[in-house]
Amino acid sequence: MSKTSSDYKASAADRDLYSGLIRLHVLHYAVQQPIFGLGMIEELSRHGYRISPGSLYPLLHGLEKKGYLRSREVRSGKSLRKVYQATPLGRKALAAAKEKVHELFRELMDGE
Repeated sequence: MSKTSSDYKASAADRDLYSGLIRLHVLHYAVQQPIFGLGMIEELSRHGYRISPGSLYPLLHGLEKKGYLRSREVRSGKSLRKVYQATPLGRKALAAAKEKVHELFRELMDGE
C-alpha cells in the first residue's frame, strides 16, 4: 500500500506536534543517566516514535546549545561515542515541564 500526499503531510504535521514530547523524553533520560544517539533512537522507538539520526542529532545539539545538555566523548572499543547528560539548567527545565505536562494531561483526560 502506498502513501498518498495527504499521508505524508499528516506525518510531517505529527512530527512537528511530537517534537516537543521527544525533547522531553530525551531530557528525561539524560537526567537519569548519560545517553547517546543510537541508544535514544532505540528508546524512543519503544515509545512509538520513529526518529532518524538526521533528526535526533540536530535535536541533541540544539538542547546542548541551549544549555540543557552537556556532551563528552567516551571511548567505546576502538571508537569514540559522544554521550550527553543533563545540566542543572536541563534538570530545572525538566522539572518545570513536568508541571506543565501534568496540567495538560489532566485537561486532556478530563475531556474524555
